[in-house]
Amino acid sequence: MERLKNEFLAELEQRLINHPDKVSILNDYEVHLDEFLVSLYKLENESEIQDQVYSKFGTPKEIADLWKEELSVTTSKMKWLFVAVNICLFLGGAILTIAHNLLDWDWLTKVWIQLTSIPIIIALIYSFFWALLGYEIGRGFGHKGRKVMKGTFLLALLPNILLMILTVFNIIPHEWFSPLLTETFIVICILYTILLYPICLISYRWGKKASV
Repeated sequence: MERLKNEFLAELEQRLINHPDKVSILNDYEVHLDEFLVSLYKLENESEIQDQVYSKFGTPKEIADLWKEELSVTTSKMKWLFVAVNICLFLGGAILTIAHNLLDWDWLTKVWIQLTSIPIIIALIYSFFWALLGYEIGRGFGHKGRKVMKGTFLLALLPNILLMILTVFNIIPHEWFSPLLTETFIVICILYTILLYPICLISYRWGKKASV
C-alpha cells in the first residue's frame, strides 16, 4: 500500500508541474490517502486497491486537471456574487419595509403581517444563504479558500452591520419594524449575526472536504 501511495503522489506531483499550491495539495492528498488506505487493509490485490483509490479520488491526471481548472476560477467573481445577492436581499427587505409604512395597500399589509409572524423561518433561510456561501467557496477553492471566505464574509456582512447601526441609533424609526422590534429581538439579532461566521466556517470546511 505504501508503494501504491507513493506512486500515486509522485504522478500527481509530476502532473501538477508548476501549480502554485502543489505542496499543499500533495500534503492534503497524502493525509486522505493514509486515512482511506487504512480502510482497505483487508484487500491484498494491489490492482483492486488501486481501483478503489481511483474510484474514491480519481486518477492523478483527473485530479491535476481539476486543480488546473480551479486556477481559472476568478475569486472576485464568486466574492461579488455573494455580496450582490446579500445586497439584493437587503434592498428587497428595505423596499418592502418602506412601502408598508408609506403606502396604504391592504395586500402589502397582509404580506408584512405574514412575514413578521415567521421570523424563525426567515432566519433559517438566511442561515442557509451563509452556509451556501461557505460551502461553495470551500468546494471551489479548496484549502486556499479560507482567505477568500473571510473577505467575502466581511463584505457581505456590511449591510447587516449598517442596518443594525441605523436601527440602534433610531435613524430608522423603530415603529417601521413593528411588531418585531423589541429589546429582546435586537439582542437576538446581534447574537445571530455573531453566529453567522461559525455557520459559514463549518460549511466552508464541508465544502473543502467535498473538493477532495
